[in-house]
Amino acid sequence: MVIFGFLFLTIGILTGAVWANSAWGTYWSWDPKETWSLITWFIYAIFMHLRVMRGWSGKNLAWISITGFIAVLFTYFGVNYLLSGLHSYA
Repeated sequence: MVIFGFLFLTIGILTGAVWANSAWGTYWSWDPKETWSLITWFIYAIFMHLRVMRGWSGKNLAWISITGFIAVLFTYFGVNYLLSGLHSYA
């Protein structure tokens, strides 16, 4: 499921960048929502890299996955209400 989620997150970031270019004239503006989406992407990229390495399984990998899920929650909810930017309500 993480692989599918990572794939869809990648597609979402790429299509969002294309849309941002047509709407605002730039693919990436380092808005807090964009930045936290990239942080979340990196956490899951690290997860997927570590899962194929020897010694990374079980609880260690579960903690990386939990960290990624917390990053997803912060990207969707925390950024909207705690940080100001183009994608927030703060």
